[in-house]
Amino acid sequence: MSLHNSSVKTEFLLLGFSDHPELQSLLFAVFFSIYSVTLMWNLGMILLITLSSNLHTPMYFFLCMLSFVDACYSSVIAPKLLVDLFSDKKSISYNGCAAQLYFFCSLVDSESFLLAVMAYDRYIAICNPLLYTVIMSKRVCSQLAVGAFLGGTMSAIIHTTNTFHLSFCSKEINHFFCDISPLFSLSCYDTYIHDIILVVFASLVEAVCLLAVLVSYVCIIAAILKTGSTEGRKKGFSTCASHLTVVTIYHGTLIFIYLRPSAGHSMDIDKITSVFYTLIIPMLNPLIYSLRNKDVKNAFRKMISSKLLL
Repeated sequence: MSLHNSSVKTEFLLLGFSDHPELQSLLFAVFFSIYSVTLMWNLGMILLITLSSNLHTPMYFFLCMLSFVDACYSSVIAPKLLVDLFSDKKSISYNGCAAQLYFFCSLVDSESFLLAVMAYDRYIAICNPLLYTVIMSKRVCSQLAVGAFLGGTMSAIIHTTNTFHLSFCSKEINHFFCDISPLFSLSCYDTYIHDIILVVFASLVEAVCLLAVLVSYVCIIAAILKTGSTEGRKKGFSTCASHLTVVTIYHGTLIFIYLRPSAGHSMDIDKITSVFYTLIIPMLNPLIYSLRNKDVKNAFRKMISSKLLL
């Protein structure tokens, strides 16, 4: 057992989509296209917000942070996935696996906290518009952003320690990246306690973030309904529509993946769902915000026009 454990600790093998070798080229083309668009959209959003003075507001500061997180956490997964699709030996070192899980958990939970902060920002903007710039000062925005990243970091430390405290009796991970549930399935012993720790801390993060979003939007909806004009109500709901769409898709997927027991469900379904939240959601977020946001579209047109004039 000790010799086997020692060999496992040198590296893991990511099985990925190796059970469908005939699809490797197609999967590479699809995933490469998605990842390229993800980087283009998110880095483009960061550049647009940075260069457009009319977007230098708290709302777009947090949107810039969201795009940064999306670009980073898709980059934790996609490059390795793309390389493995054409590699005979899809290996990852023990430390590399731990690092991938840590950064992934950190960025995913940071995004959860950021989405909660963005809900609070919309609450202040709609319910206290006259005090908005005072309450959401640059210092407060920076502190909230730092708090979101610190929350993600602390959560990642707990999940990574909980996972790699296990003894592994196999090195074959039935997934395309080092995720918690596939690693639990390699354990030499029962993971009941580790499952409990995962569910408790994942639930805590989800509860805190979703409660912040829910309370913020209850207050927002109440304030919007008090608005006398139909145009005012329409504008208020339009302001929040993009954020609510992103929150629903993002948290719905995380709850489906992580707030279930590690046993008794198909890893193939988990792989498909994981593709959705590791690659597709980071691509969709800036698209959702840009298509539904007049300020972003106007800033983009202005930037394109200025470039054409040059």
